[in-house]
Amino acid sequence: MQQLKTISENINLSNKNIFLRVDFNCPIEKSTITDDTKIIKMKSIISDFLKKNAKLILCSHLGRPQKKGKDGLSFKPLVQSIEKILDQKLTFIEDFLNASTKDKIKSSENKIFLLENIRFFKEEEANDKNFGKQLASLADIYVNEAFSCSHRAHASVSAITSYLDSYAGKTIVDELNSLNKIFDSKSGATMCIIGGSKISTKIDLILNLIPKAKYLVIGGAMGNNFIKHNKFNIGKSLYEENKDKLITEIINKAKQSNCELITPVDVVVSENMNTKGETKNLNEISENDIIFDIGSKTSQKIKSAIDKTKMVLWNGPLGLFEKDYFLHGTKQVAEYIKMKTRNKSLVSVAGGGDTAAAIKKSNCLDGFSYISTAGGAFLEWLEGKTLPGLKVLEK
Repeated sequence: MQQLKTISENINLSNKNIFLRVDFNCPIEKSTITDDTKIIKMKSIISDFLKKNAKLILCSHLGRPQKKGKDGLSFKPLVQSIEKILDQKLTFIEDFLNASTKDKIKSSENKIFLLENIRFFKEEEANDKNFGKQLASLADIYVNEAFSCSHRAHASVSAITSYLDSYAGKTIVDELNSLNKIFDSKSGATMCIIGGSKISTKIDLILNLIPKAKYLVIGGAMGNNFIKHNKFNIGKSLYEENKDKLITEIINKAKQSNCELITPVDVVVSENMNTKGETKNLNEISENDIIFDIGSKTSQKIKSAIDKTKMVLWNGPLGLFEKDYFLHGTKQVAEYIKMKTRNKSLVSVAGGGDTAAAIKKSNCLDGFSYISTAGGAFLEWLEGKTLPGLKVLEK
């Protein structure tokens, strides 16, 4: 595992200002947080810091204000909701880039301070050194609890660490421990389940995972390309054109690595996404059919392979799970992983927003060893890339 600096129990945090980089970039509708998973994840961590008599300066981004404007992306109207989720009183600081802010925080009786959306400042995404220095001037210690932002060289993730004692937080350590378990050679056979719509966006991920996996499952619309490559009709189904070269590369690398490639052997089709589908073998797909899910034979094939593995890594749903008609394939696999995880015969890790949403809709969130909310950082780590936000925290 990457060796990162972490806060030891011996460090005295009493009366210290801790700049805590968090990820509160939650879905918002009409100033209402619709999914509070990321905030809930921080509740016990914040409580532990408060028990050590530290003061916390919470810093997060929300959306992409530099591209889409600031409207609806301020944390100000969300303060009460965040207070309720954390069960803590917050002090919102809109104008924090001045010399007196640190002293005001030090002298305040309040313990938790929430900064305005850090991406309101263009210097954040530019990883501006002077901006990083200004942020650092607010605190005594920096802790990164936002693995999900650590693939970006932004000021609150990277530049700030040049001016403060800086550490990786518990969520980052937990994330890396879980991911490393998947690829621990002593742990036994690994299955990787990769879904989604485009092979081109996940080719680096797939090629990096093949040598580490005994089984690689390809699902979602990506599976349609493999069906078409194998000379079956896919009707009007979504697929990427001119990707035969990529598919051949994946197939050849899987053979070289003794990794069994599992692609759909049957599918659920319909003429539109709002009409209940029917299961068909690949040779039965007609010109007007659209593939929306894997069939029961494919689900069973995946489950049989799970029986021969000890680790499962999942990124990407296996069908159009948003529609109840086409949740079945994803749900069957999720339920089986949940059962195997609960009886201690499987370690299961899932990551990515759609994956977590699909597992949640399948009522299986409590059946995985670890579910990452990191998105892009999760994928880039799996692709073998160096994450700049972690690089600056190495010992």
